[in-house]
Amino acid sequence: MGITAPLDRARESIGHALFTRVAGENGYAARSRIHDTPGPRWFEPDSPIQRVHGDASMFVGGLRALLLQSLHPLAMAGVAGHSGYRGDPWGRLERTSTFLAVTTFGTSEDAQAMIDRIRAVHERVRGKAPDGRSYRASDPHLLTWVHIAEIDSFLRAHQRHGARPLTEAESDTYVAQTSRVARALGAEHVPTSTAELVTALASYRSELAASEAARDTAHFLLREPPLPVASRQGYRLVAAGAIGLLPAWTRSELEVGGPRGDGLRRVSGAVATRTIRWGLASVGSRGRRQP
Repeated sequence: MGITAPLDRARESIGHALFTRVAGENGYAARSRIHDTPGPRWFEPDSPIQRVHGDASMFVGGLRALLLQSLHPLAMAGVAGHSGYRGDPWGRLERTSTFLAVTTFGTSEDAQAMIDRIRAVHERVRGKAPDGRSYRASDPHLLTWVHIAEIDSFLRAHQRHGARPLTEAESDTYVAQTSRVARALGAEHVPTSTAELVTALASYRSELAASEAARDTAHFLLREPPLPVASRQGYRLVAAGAIGLLPAWTRSELEVGGPRGDGLRRVSGAVATRTIRWGLASVGSRGRRQP
């Protein structure tokens, strides 16, 4: 038997730790409800959105998305004033991962119910940024920014580290599929192709700058994550991969990374993603209802 049994136990332990960290302690039951409940879905099985959102590269893409989204001062003010990263980072991660899972893989009924709940929450999130400007989470312009920063990050991470990168046509389909969710949330002028996504991102450039809250968030997420010491080295690989996918100007704004080292960051992201994929494969059917 050799080292097979200890290696399998280590793999399952890593997979369980990763899954419950992202999905929460009730993650297995939630996954079973999402995937096993019969009924029509918004998206076909194995379609581009399901391939991207079901891949281990989402760990790198998700962190990149948080960093990029923080560069809009009004979006960052809403997060800092109403949910934050320091107060409940894992709860925020669990809620985000559940939203993505339900809208991507769940029944049409459950996906719409999730959208309705999030829209109700957004209606209550409003206030003033440090510069005096008013914000509200239901603002279609801000919703579009959050959406495009997110899907650009997920797609870039998938194309670099995903198990099955998308073709050009599939990438366009991915952007179009995710637009359905964004419009349901209240976003407007949502891109439906990769070319439109590039244009949409560029249109926000003049509005973006790192606030003090954004730099504090980046410092927290990258340098002092709320993790046991033993887990931090693996997390640093994810963080390096995320930084490596950011445009150079955003790193300067957030004061993260440097002008060199992208080769090492790319390797770090690849190692992190492969390790996550290896670990999560061990819990692929755990907690699922068996046929």
